[in-house]
Order: sequence, then C-alpha cells, then structure tokens
Amino acid sequence: MTRKDLYVIVALILFLITLAYAIAFAGIVGLPAQKDLRPLGRFYLTYMVNSYVKKFWAASPEGVTAILWDYRGLDTLYETSVFFLAIIGSVAIFRLTREDEKELHKREEEVKDTGLSIIVKLVTRVIFALIIAVSASIALHGHLTPGGGFQGGSALAVAPILLIFAMSRYFVEKLGLKESTALSLRTIGLVTIGIVGLVPLIMGLGTAYFMQNQPKPGSVFTGFPNYVGDVLLGGSLLYYNIAEFLAVGAGFTVVFLLLSIPEDVFKKIIRREGEVAH
Repeated sequence: MTRKDLYVIVALILFLITLAYAIAFAGIVGLPAQKDLRPLGRFYLTYMVNSYVKKFWAASPEGVTAILWDYRGLDTLYETSVFFLAIIGSVAIFRLTREDEKELHKREEEVKDTGLSIIVKLVTRVIFALIIAVSASIALHGHLTPGGGFQGGSALAVAPILLIFAMSRYFVEKLGLKESTALSLRTIGLVTIGIVGLVPLIMGLGTAYFMQNQPKPGSVFTGFPNYVGDVLLGGSLLYYNIAEFLAVGAGFTVVFLLLSIPEDVFKKIIRREGEVAH
C-alpha cells in the first residue's frame, strides 16, 4: 500500500465519521431534527404486537416480517412466485436428457477423489453444520427479531455451495441433494405458502381474506394461534417464514447445482443439438 492510498483511506474514514455525526445531530447540517413519528410508522408500532387493539394487529414485534407477510402479503407471494419461475427457467435452459445424466453419472464414478485439501474438508464439515443451525434460527425467529424466511433461506443456500467448492459437486449428489430433490423442496415451500394463505378463506366461510393472519372487521375467522405457552408464534407469520426458508434455500441450491455441471458436458450437448438442427 502506497502513502497515497493510505491518505485516501484516512480521508474516507474521516468523511464517514463526520457524515454520521451530522446525521445523528441534524441541526449541524441545517435540517430540523425529527422528533415525532410519521403517521404510518406510528400505525405499525401501535398495531403490530398490541394485543389490546385486534382490529389490525399482526401479532409480531418485528416490523419487516409483519409488513411483508401480513399487511402486504400478496406482494411477497408474487415475488416468491417470480423467483420460482426464474428457477424453472434455469432448469429449462440447463436441461439434461437421460443420456446426458448417464454421462454425468459416469463422470462421477470416474472421479474418485475430488475437492480441496483434507483440512479444508474438515473445516467445511464444521461450518456446514453451523450454517444450517444459524440459518434455521434466522427463519424461525423472523417474527420476533430481524430476519425471516428469505434471509434464512439465503443463508441456508451457502451450505451446499460451500460443499460444492470444498468437496465437489459429486460429493453433494452422493448425499442425495440433486436438482430434482431441491426443486421438489422448492415446490413444497411455495405450495405451503399457498395453503396457509387459503386457510382463512376456507375457515372464514367466505368472509375472510386471502393470507389473513389475525381477526379483521367483518370476518368470522378468528386468526391463527399466537402462542404456545409463553412462546409468541405470530400467527401465520411463523409458517410463512418456514415455507419461505425452504423455498429460497432449495431454489438457490438448484441454481448452484446447475452452474457446477462440468463445462465439457454442456459443450457436448450444444454440439449434438447443433448437429440435429442442421
């Protein structure tokens, strides 16, 4: 690192500190300090977990999850559906016939020892278990603390890609985690979201709303259970987070497995398709 680079780094750090100080004390930059909450913010803070106001409440102290899966759940459902269609498109592009799969499996049998060093493999096994535990915690506590199904699923997807790099794609397939398996898990997650969303309509006898969580005016649906003992479940929020956790983690895993297929296999497929086209 040159002296010039050091000066730039120091200047950048000082600028960020000054900017943070100015924002914290808004009067320094001539902006009026915000003392009152905006009406929308006050609404969410009042009705998210306030059990005495059950007209709009979401039964969750975590604002992001309450908004994503309760106040605007349909929008989140459409986003999840778009992601699912993107995964289907990836599978269609990286399609393999039965002959291609046989050739790929033959390559797996030929490659007996793949991956990185023994030390890397050992550390990967430990980190793999930790990633599973942490990602599950992020998803299961998404209705209580910042996190949720998408964040947990994204963290979960790090586990298989870590195995692919350290152990090889063939090792992952021998564990039973194939594209078809991951795609099935992804589908189960999305179907679960749809089923949980339909429960209020069925139990509410036409007076409830799709993806309704807690009681609403004019609806006979009394809402999903909120507590198991003293543990807050957040109604349907916990089920949505679990389903999204499964859907996102499996979806990313499908893409990672497809991208890890050896390049020469696809070259043969493209060459064969070109010959058929001509």
